[in-house]
Amino acid sequence: MNSIQLLHTLPNVFSERTGLQSDVWQQTVRLEKGKVYLVEANSGTGKSSLCSFVYGYRTDYSGDILFDDENIRNFSVKRWIDIRQNHLSLLWQELRLFPELTSMENVLIKNRLTDFQERQQIDYWFDCLGIADKKDSLIGRMSFGQQQRVAMIRALCQPFDFIFIDEPISHLDDTNSQIMADILMDEVRRQGAAVITTSIGKHLPLQYDKILRL
Repeated sequence: MNSIQLLHTLPNVFSERTGLQSDVWQQTVRLEKGKVYLVEANSGTGKSSLCSFVYGYRTDYSGDILFDDENIRNFSVKRWIDIRQNHLSLLWQELRLFPELTSMENVLIKNRLTDFQERQQIDYWFDCLGIADKKDSLIGRMSFGQQQRVAMIRALCQPFDFIFIDEPISHLDDTNSQIMADILMDEVRRQGAAVITTSIGKHLPLQYDKILRL
């Protein structure tokens, strides 16, 4: 997948709003593979909705979203399975980890489905992010910042052309934010992928090709 286009897309809940000023909503936006994008937003302007729309998780919007000029509203369940396994990764703002599993189990449950990353690579990321001693800790007993790091590792355990990252460092210090950014970009460059990260203030320290105001 080489491009994602939003054509006059707007969440249905915003349909009655007037004077909407946005670089994304009700605009023509093209996201290209290999680029790095930042979507800046105020709370309540639909950044998590944007991720859900592109991921096919929600369809309560007007306008169109195209993957390589194909309207995603026409995709079958089988097509979505392939896209989510091989072309599109998403780190949810609320993380969606399994609290009854350990941090490593949360990562491996995905990596066993994709068989994409070597265990040595996963262990290395845990070590770099300062959570090597938390591999066997239940996610539900870890801090939110630690959980964010686990969720990032899990998001990288698959092939992708585009990776959407929704508020990934809200609970991280600057040092861990930079480490996460470096890990992300190493993998993104290896796959030749695009990054779309959202922020309501604090954002990943990346070299952005384009900044969009939601």
